[in-house]
Order: sequence, then structure tokens, then C-alpha cells
Amino acid sequence: MAVAEVSHSTPSGRAPAPSTGSSGAGSAPQGSGTDVRRVLLVWDAPNLDMGLGAILGGRPTAAYRPRFDALGRWLLARTAELSAGGTGRIEAEATVFTNIAPGTADVVRPWVEALRNVGYAVFAKPKIDEDSDVDSDMLAHIELRRRGTGLAGIMVASADGQAFREPLEEIAAGGVPVQVLGFREHASWAVTSDILEFIDLEDIPGVFREPLPRVSLESLPDEGAWLQPFRPLSALLTSRPAQGVA
Repeated sequence: MAVAEVSHSTPSGRAPAPSTGSSGAGSAPQGSGTDVRRVLLVWDAPNLDMGLGAILGGRPTAAYRPRFDALGRWLLARTAELSAGGTGRIEAEATVFTNIAPGTADVVRPWVEALRNVGYAVFAKPKIDEDSDVDSDMLAHIELRRRGTGLAGIMVASADGQAFREPLEEIAAGGVPVQVLGFREHASWAVTSDILEFIDLEDIPGVFREPLPRVSLESLPDEGAWLQPFRPLSALLTSRPAQGVA
């Protein structure tokens, strides 16, 4: 099954990250040599699944699933751009971090295998409880690559400013090109940053087959528009009382 045809949904957690030495989850993806600097892509699957679902008002159909083959070609083009005129070897490394909720392995497996088939390393982590997300694993992998031969560039696909803003700004301040990929509606911390470059995923050629039905309070049509709920009303039956709307 091609990556372009597979959608990944992790309603109960975040996406697993490539294993790193500090996370205890095994060995991180290896390059072809210790002298190779990397242009690293980190895809925060749970966070982006949530953002895309909010835009669509539900689970994406085939037309609205991101095409990881197109994203991979864009990453390779960016790597070639950063390699031009430089010294030493530079290679692209594409990673996806995701959580696997209990009972969903058979559903998620085709998506994971499709990603691996086109060159992505996938770090998958069981979703045991609310603290089983992969933020720390993603940050550990970024630090691992940074401490080694070094980063020639980094792209983080996530709207999670709490986890990524400070580390990415520190990396950018050190002279490494940093790009945040995502949806502009959900990543104002990156859109308005003076040091980070933000790229909307819909602006990368081929990542989506069809234009996303994006409606925000800043871009309402004259006739008005429905803003779909982020989750079903029935979720109130299991949510904590403190999460009510004031």
C-alpha cells in the first residue's frame, strides 16, 4: 500500500518517535557514515493528525491525507540546496514519531510499512496512558543528531510550541537553518517567530491532492461558514469536569 493512500489516526495519543539512546527504545536510525551531517525531518504524527482533523471536522478522506512521498521529494530537494557549495557529506533523514493505542496495531501497520518502504524511519511507542506521548523521544533524537556530526538543517512538523519552540530557537541561534512545518491556524508561535521559518504543509507541492477546506475566524466568507467541532459532544461524558467552557 502506497504512503499516499494510507491515513494514520491516533485518537488516543501522540505518534511514536525514532528510538534514541536516551529514550531506551532501541537504536536510533543510522546514517551511512559518522562524518555525515543530516538534514533532519521530524514528523509529530499525533499532533498533526489532531490539527488536520480539526481543519476537516473529522477523519481525512484519501483526497486530504498527506502524501509522504511528495514530502520526501521536497526534503531531498531541500537537502540538495543546503549541500550546494558546502563541504562534507550531507544526507536527508526523514523520521515519523507515533503512538500505537491498544488494539490498533493491525490498522496502523499498513501506514507504518508504507512509510518505511519510501525511506522514513518510524518510531512507534505504545499509548499506555496520558503520559505516553513521544515529545521527549523526538527531542532526544534531535539532540542526538545535533551532538553527533551535526545538523545541516532541521524541519519539525508539529504545532506543539510548548515542546519545540525553545529547543528550535536555540538551534536556529547556533546558525542551523530551522523550519517548522504545519498548519498556520495552529502554529502562531512559529508563524510570528523572528528566528524560525514557518512553512504551511499545504504550500509544499503535492503534499495534498485537493485544497484543504480551511475556514478560520480571520478568513470567513461573506455568507458565513460552519466551524466543525474538534471532538464529538459525547466526549463530555468522559471528560474531566474542569474542562467545561466558562
